[in-house]
Amino acid sequence: MARHAAAGPSQPRPASLAGLDLLPTAVVVLDEAFVIRYVNPAAESLLDTAMRALAGQPFLPMFAEFSELEQTVHEALSTQWNYSAQNVNFLRPGREPLQLGCFVTRTESPDAPLLVELRPIEQMLRIAREERLLSEQQVYRELIRNLAHEIRNPLGGLRGSAQLLERELPEPRLREYTQVIIKEADRLQVLLDRLLTPHRTPKVGPLNIHEALERVRAIVQAEFGERVEVLRDYDPSVPDLQGDMEQLIQALLNVARNAAQAITGPGAEGAGTILFRTRVLRQITIARQRYRLALELQVVDSGPGVPEQIRERIFHPLVSGREGGSGIGLSLAQTYVQYHGGVIECESRPANTVFSILLPLA
Repeated sequence: MARHAAAGPSQPRPASLAGLDLLPTAVVVLDEAFVIRYVNPAAESLLDTAMRALAGQPFLPMFAEFSELEQTVHEALSTQWNYSAQNVNFLRPGREPLQLGCFVTRTESPDAPLLVELRPIEQMLRIAREERLLSEQQVYRELIRNLAHEIRNPLGGLRGSAQLLERELPEPRLREYTQVIIKEADRLQVLLDRLLTPHRTPKVGPLNIHEALERVRAIVQAEFGERVEVLRDYDPSVPDLQGDMEQLIQALLNVARNAAQAITGPGAEGAGTILFRTRVLRQITIARQRYRLALELQVVDSGPGVPEQIRERIFHPLVSGREGGSGIGLSLAQTYVQYHGGVIECESRPANTVFSILLPLA
């Protein structure tokens, strides 16, 4: 296959497709014979091959799934419907095949009737995971909010009745039982207040994320002392972002405190580390929207890792891998980050758990 050899002059790009140069998604334009007529810069980067080498080359032989992909593009050409062929493998001589998702669309241009969008499978899986997480979080938030409101009224009545009963009891010894009821009612009230807290509207303004991280770092160091060392790896080029400083500090504190508790939990030996890392990402999709610039903030800890049985549910309310944990902290953090158009993801293995917070930048 000689696709890297110099090709002859390609047909001029149709004026109707001139905007493809600006797309961050990899796009390939085919003629009726499934020959490449144009690739945008994003496709050149993804396929690691220049436009001059790709133009004029047959498209289908570049993939291992030749027959499956051929049927897909034939159907797209004849029926004018969009088709997708998942997990196609782009062949790269001397290197591992590149797994891609392939989406074929019919266009109105007679010179370039087929438009093929290529996405890395890893990116597609991340987008699907984010969409599932967003949907689940919305459902759980509504469920928890409704449940909290339903519990609050009878809980107040229960506490009030215990207080009245306490006044009527003749023996101080019996009042110990009413005090148990009152204290447990107060504890549940605090829990309900924490569940309902995230529904405050954010107070948006310009903020420096490194300032927020330094405040979180100071709190964690004061709370856990020498048992946890908090390291920093900041990107000084990160611009200010628009957000609610207090909400983001609370979200970061919940993630960092969760990491510190994992490090210092039962069976821990010696001190552990937490690393705060910031980077600027370009052309990234977050929560179904494409952004030119985004902040990637990672909280990396050296703890034992998230238990496998709850790894997929770590951001669900009331789910905790720590004995005595409320399971609210990470759910609350996810809610606050989503209020800012972002998302939190987690990848965990022993001695290397990474919470990645993605936030759009103006």
